Amino acid sequence: MLRLPFTEEQEMFRDAYRKFLEAELVPHRDEWWETGIIPREIFKKAGEQGFLAVWVDEAYGGLGLKDFRFEQIMIEEIARSQETGFMSPLNSRLIASYIADFGSEEQKQRFLPDIVTGDTLLMIAMSEPQAGSDLAGMKTRAVDHGDHWVLNGSKTWISNGINANLAIVAAKSDPDNPRAIGLFLVEDGMEGFTRGKPLKKMGLLSQDTAELFFSDVKIPKENVLGDPARGFHYMMNNLAEERLICACQSVAACQTAFDLTVEYARERKMFGGVLSDMQNTRFTMAGLRAKIDTAQSHVDRCVEVHNAGELSSAEAAGAKLVCSEIQAEVVDTCLQFFGGAGYMDEYPISRMYRDARVTRIYAGASEIMKELISREIFPKQR
Repeated sequence: MLRLPFTEEQEMFRDAYRKFLEAELVPHRDEWWETGIIPREIFKKAGEQGFLAVWVDEAYGGLGLKDFRFEQIMIEEIARSQETGFMSPLNSRLIASYIADFGSEEQKQRFLPDIVTGDTLLMIAMSEPQAGSDLAGMKTRAVDHGDHWVLNGSKTWISNGINANLAIVAAKSDPDNPRAIGLFLVEDGMEGFTRGKPLKKMGLLSQDTAELFFSDVKIPKENVLGDPARGFHYMMNNLAEERLICACQSVAACQTAFDLTVEYARERKMFGGVLSDMQNTRFTMAGLRAKIDTAQSHVDRCVEVHNAGELSSAEAAGAKLVCSEIQAEVVDTCLQFFGGAGYMDEYPISRMYRDARVTRIYAGASEIMKELISREIFPKQR
């Protein structure tokens, strides 16, 4: 595969992270699929070994590894471990960056060190039953009471909804301005903040997901993230990286599915030979190889551009759109080679098939990605 080379330091980091996942995650995959949650102590162990929020400055306890390729390595290794419910990048890269990018110095000192150690796990609460991709349609409200805010509303489909003890909650903050959205830091134990039962999902079964409810939750002014009217801008700013993370995850999942299928095809005996001897197998897998390599090269380039601070919203949307669609094709095609075995939970390809479906929905559905891309092609005339 033609890829941008990783540095020696990055390859050493990959090796260490792979060993961590093989020791702490792989032996428990089946158990966590049954319980629907990964124990919090796993995040603590990751923090103890320096694998959470590696980009955070040393002043706040991090390693200061700003290069996104370290995050890319972790995404790839999580896919290889086949325990994709361990959404560490969601917690320690995507959500934590809101605090680093938009938080006050006091907020950074208060929260970032515990995020690095795994003592604080994060969730971001945007989606509502009637407002998923359309953030402007959210109903959750925050009212300014002078020395504090009062938060009311509900959120759904929230990843880390059970494990997390700190939520970044998006809420309308000005009744006279429908685009004014604030981001509010809601901590475990705040009166009026409750969670629903874990939600049962089609895939990603070990990744805890829940509904959140806010009834007159008193939010201190020091728990407002940045300007309480600019939350929409903050979310749009960070969604490009979220979609790049999704693209990295999709391509990594493709590679894992491909590797599993190659191994199975070489061993599966049929009609006096093995599955890999058949021309259909060889040609189909060759076609998938070319598509995965092309997607990987594009994602690597996006990472390079993102490291330079130049990745646009439309470019990130394009990467997510294409890579999630390729993931759907690759996993479906690979499962077909497993035949009846591929339909059984005991085979990882079955789980990967279910996990793949949500990638065309979360972080913005494919249709929303197309809308974002089209706006650059056909900008509105003013």
